[in-house]
Amino acid sequence: MDASSAKLQVAGFYDKPSGSIQYVVADPQTRRCAIIDPVLDFDEKSGATATKNADALLDFIRDQRLVVEWILDTHPHADHFSAAHYLRAKTGAPTAIGDKIIDVQKLWKAIYNWPGFPADGSQWNRLFADGETFSVGGIPAKVLFSPGHTLASITYVIGDAAFIHDTLFMPDSGTARADFPGGSAAQLWRSIQNILALPEETRLFVGHDYQTEGREPLWESTVAEQKSRNTHIAACRTEADFVALREARDRTLPMPRLILHALQVNMNGGRLPEPESNGRRYLKFPLDCL
Repeated sequence: MDASSAKLQVAGFYDKPSGSIQYVVADPQTRRCAIIDPVLDFDEKSGATATKNADALLDFIRDQRLVVEWILDTHPHADHFSAAHYLRAKTGAPTAIGDKIIDVQKLWKAIYNWPGFPADGSQWNRLFADGETFSVGGIPAKVLFSPGHTLASITYVIGDAAFIHDTLFMPDSGTARADFPGGSAAQLWRSIQNILALPEETRLFVGHDYQTEGREPLWESTVAEQKSRNTHIAACRTEADFVALREARDRTLPMPRLILHALQVNMNGGRLPEPESNGRRYLKFPLDCL
């Protein structure tokens, strides 16, 4: 079997505080891998940062004798800090995100009143356009623009697997919210339809799981399972049905507790603010902006 026909190996790492799943995905033939949506630990009560999550990924990669080829973010996250910049320093692998990150940067640059911030995507080594292709080892990969949750969200389709971030959740949890600045329930519906147009056996890996009814965390389904069992998709025959359901649900949800902390880090490629004259770093926290 040549590398191009190898099945992608997927390891998920669950971060309970944020409900996020981080992935290490590898070509078993070449031992090349990509890291998807890594988490940098942050405690908002103490202001402490740590690299426990990211170091666990590095330990796994070392133990499996893998070589990191990519550090990939699906979108600028609102509930945790990205560890992409830290992992870039540790591995030398390039970072990447969708090219619409520039639109998110422009939006949040205004919210944070950050006139000197370079809203040009230069914080990543590569910006992927919709439909652009690359590879993980010998396994082909394609980028699917998937807005709705954010302006910049993308899906990575790698071999027979798709990393669908905050579009669909596990079937018993429905779909992701679409009420952040720049979000759109209508766009989310169309993005979901594009994902569900993939072959029915495609493995789908979600970006979050909130352990519905206290079950163990889960993160893998298939296109066929989502079509038949997703609680929001099954309840909606049309885009209008979905928009009504999603917007009604979103009106009941509080903003993520870390959204104002996280966006200033994540739209900067996972970089923490530069130390000030006393050697300490400070987050900027806008009031009454959401």
